Amino acid sequence: MKILKKVLIILLILIIVVTSILFLLGFSSYSSALKEKPLINRVEEITNKEHFIPYDKLSRNYLNAVIAVEDHRYYDHGPIDLIAITRAMYTNVRDGEFDEGGSTITQQVAKNIVFNQDKNIIRKIAEIFAAYDLEKNYTKNEILAIYVNSSYFGEGYYGIYDASHGYYNKDPQDLDLNEASMLAGIPNAPSVYAPTVNPDLAKKRQSHVLNKMLEYGYISNEEKNQIK
Repeated sequence: MKILKKVLIILLILIIVVTSILFLLGFSSYSSALKEKPLINRVEEITNKEHFIPYDKLSRNYLNAVIAVEDHRYYDHGPIDLIAITRAMYTNVRDGEFDEGGSTITQQVAKNIVFNQDKNIIRKIAEIFAAYDLEKNYTKNEILAIYVNSSYFGEGYYGIYDASHGYYNKDPQDLDLNEASMLAGIPNAPSVYAPTVNPDLAKKRQSHVLNKMLEYGYISNEEKNQIK
């Protein structure tokens, strides 16, 4: 019993030490990125774009679709979502892969404007520090607008303005439910879900978006079936 207790104490110490090292490395990575370009400058590069679309000029259908499929508790949690992280960790351990990240929309903004798209534990931790800075300096609505204006939609379209005009030849505020739910699903994997690349997979992804919108009360079953 004493040996087991000692082993558990040693394991606990190792976990604390490793976690501390990882967080130090993550903070160092974020600090290095800020030295290259401060966060406010990175945000201004997006918000000062010629076709930046502010929150109040975006289609409600589109905003609801994005929140439903990307981060349905977006307005209820802080920069990170511990529930989503726990669920992602369980899925990764179960599947033996690092596919689920449990990232909030704020963390995805950090990935889009501060870091690259590589997946590793240090960068994920660095995202957390960036996410806290973002929510300290910007509102949830502002961050959501930055997200949709910095996401990649395939076919060379960066931001919802280019995607809306490129795929549907209309302004983002005019997107209907069919168009909004299609566009909301693309940034997860633009090379796979862009409708011009693989229409069948794009429709399956859109169906997933619509199911999430139904699940979280944004649309009715009748509205979903009309699109499908």
